[in-house]
Amino acid sequence: MDLKGYYQKVRELEEKLPEPCVVVSYETADGGKAGVRTEVSRKRAAQMMVAGVARQATEEEALTFQKQQAEAKQVAEQLAAAARMQVTVIPSSELRNLKGSRKE
Repeated sequence: MDLKGYYQKVRELEEKLPEPCVVVSYETADGGKAGVRTEVSRKRAAQMMVAGVARQATEEEALTFQKQQAEAKQVAEQLAAAARMQVTVIPSSELRNLKGSRKE
């Protein structure tokens, strides 16, 4: 393998890619699944594309992926907030005592 040529291709392709870059994987012999979208740096995207394991996502694919990621983040934040919520159960007799002590 011509390493000098490989790294030259990577550098040239890296200059043309946006940051961050969404790539779509190809099926590979070592078990890689086709169609998996991932957001990676320009350098990593260029390496993957030169190696032939991924392609740059279309604008539509990238927007769909970013929307899905934003929705997933929002759901995760809501679940985390719900997990942090603390509830204290107070018997009604104690609640009456607390309300009565406020009036004084």
